Amino acid sequence: MAEKLLGVSPPSKEPSQQPSAEELETARELVRQARTRGVALTGPQGLLKALTKTVVETALDEEMSEHLGYDKYEPVGRNLANSRNGKRSTLVLVERDPASVGRTRTAPPTPPIR
Repeated sequence: MAEKLLGVSPPSKEPSQQPSAEELETARELVRQARTRGVALTGPQGLLKALTKTVVETALDEEMSEHLGYDKYEPVGRNLANSRNGKRSTLVLVERDPASVGRTRTAPPTPPIR
């Protein structure tokens, strides 16, 4: 069964903001590490899938902490009526917008992404 995340929607269709220098460096480092370990960038076992999963899980954890008023493993939340009571796996459908990718004029028509 697939569930939709309510209240988690992409920002308005305004021109996209450019990533900061720190975000670009983090992305470069993730790609370097993936290539060093022989991990594909796309596909079922790829970096993009793992990164998307991590970001969605982190967003859901933060949303739960905000809703409950305390972070995971904090003693203040133990044995309350509205406490964390475990978790289960669920399929989350993620909508991906096409991204515009810059290329050099001499690049091949379909650059390989591995």
